[in-house]
Amino acid sequence: MASRNSIWTQEQNKIFESALARFDEGTPDRWQKVARAVGGGKTVEDVKRQYDRLVNDVINIENGQVPYPNYRR
Repeated sequence: MASRNSIWTQEQNKIFESALARFDEGTPDRWQKVARAVGGGKTVEDVKRQYDRLVNDVINIENGQVPYPNYRR
């Protein structure tokens, strides 16, 4: 069952990605700081799961497993 924190808004995703850039891998308590920056009740586990999803998305894109959008002209 999904928790109430499993849904991420577009704004939360933007803040999340900015926080990842601001608090890089060497930052002490990185995940706590990212969760605090995102707000909305997101926990450390929520942001770690979201990070794993982001990494998987990037891998899929790099491996050509995500089709290009069909933009109309």
